[in-house]
Amino acid sequence: MENFNLVQLDFGFECEPLPTQKKTSKSIKKRTNDFVFNFMDCLTSPIIVFKSAWQDTIPKDILKNIKLSRLLCSMQQEEMASLTETLAYIMPRTYEAPMPTEWVNIYIWLGLQYASQFKNKEQLNAMTDISPSKLSEYEMGLLNNLRRWIYDKRRKALKDKLKSTEKSEIKILSENQKELFEE
Repeated sequence: MENFNLVQLDFGFECEPLPTQKKTSKSIKKRTNDFVFNFMDCLTSPIIVFKSAWQDTIPKDILKNIKLSRLLCSMQQEEMASLTETLAYIMPRTYEAPMPTEWVNIYIWLGLQYASQFKNKEQLNAMTDISPSKLSEYEMGLLNNLRRWIYDKRRKALKDKLKSTEKSEIKILSENQKELFEE
């Protein structure tokens, strides 16, 4: 039932015919595995932050809202890190040294998006005064590249974690089997 044959009937309407290319759909098992991995990614992947002595200063409410933001991005089928996650990544970097103007604009804009998404009125009032209402194309390109990079690093870390867990489980199973058959 994976390959469907389409038959187009002529009812006299002037419409473009449907393409006759056969679309191959993913198998149910593959789609299920992708769904499970994406869901695990949203809930259990580590939070990637800029390596700095300041990485412990990220507010707990931002860290708490990252999982929800990941789920929202996953539902929208964005294959990028969420804006909240990107804000958490950049925050320790801001304490290290001054940043170029583009990155300052991106950081402040991310703060505005966070405040508006999670309805923090105090932050929202402060951010609307200083934040650019819109990023330039160049700044959006920088932001999207960073979001993709964080997303790739996060998923790679989860895959590595799953592989190491799987190897340790296999080792435990083989040791248990040896105990069963020794005597």
